[in-house]
Amino acid sequence: MFRNTLFISRCLVVIACVLLAAGCGKPPEIGKTPLKPKNYGELQGYLLGHKPDLDTFRLRGPFAVTTKEDYQIRLTADDAFSADLYLAGHAEKAPLVIILHGLEASKELHAFQAEHLASWGMHCLALQLPNQGPWIANGKTLASIVQAINRRPEIIDNRVDANKIILAGHSFGGAAVTVALAEGAPAVGGILLDPAIAERDFPKILPKITKPILLLGADLHVSAARNRDYFYRFVRSGIAEISIKDAAHEDAQFPSNVGVATEELQITFASALTAAAFSLWSTGSFDYAWSSFGDGVASGKFINARKK
Repeated sequence: MFRNTLFISRCLVVIACVLLAAGCGKPPEIGKTPLKPKNYGELQGYLLGHKPDLDTFRLRGPFAVTTKEDYQIRLTADDAFSADLYLAGHAEKAPLVIILHGLEASKELHAFQAEHLASWGMHCLALQLPNQGPWIANGKTLASIVQAINRRPEIIDNRVDANKIILAGHSFGGAAVTVALAEGAPAVGGILLDPAIAERDFPKILPKITKPILLLGADLHVSAARNRDYFYRFVRSGIAEISIKDAAHEDAQFPSNVGVATEELQITFASALTAAAFSLWSTGSFDYAWSSFGDGVASGKFINARKK
């Protein structure tokens, strides 16, 4: 019986690898929004003037996207960091969303999310830091990068609104985001994509956060990120948490580097991330995004919603 189970498990792994090699990493076909705003201000006004609807952000946004791969961010003569830059194709000032990968992962695993954000008018930087951690150190590095961009947004692009930098991170990258916020990084808030914690110091770090946090989690019955409960428990206030039913930890990136890619759930993560970033930039809170999750909560697509 044990041998049969082991054989089946190995077969499933092989099948998963074949499916991934066959093209699961290709961007999903999601279509493009019918909205045709003349500029970003017009798009913002339209979205805020209508009922928040997450399905709006499921589609690709109305703006073209320019990509610069392996873009170098230099803090000092000796400190340079690689990132992929996604610039929205409009002339107005717009926020910059910085996405940080997790353990044994890379900036490329957030390419779909970053391009999706930029298509909705928000510039995006998919950042590469040491993918083995330590994550507290990565968080401090992230804080330094945010401070540099805040002082000189032209190192990214002249259209970056230096006062509207938003941080997002997957897994241990989410933990690094909270370190950056606790360190006083000049960002307006953080979006945690099924975050995880390894180091023991976080119960002392998390209470220092004063910016709004939204935790977009996987289904805890499918996969439980390490110490994910710490975030809601130790952040004093201004945190909201919601999970995507049936989603695994790896669905919070695209393409997934583990298991069979679940496109629909990964698209849901990208949609929720985009709604959250738009909400934080446009209103200074996650209330707009939280309202956009309402239909999903009612249908059971989103579960375990809570905030304080």
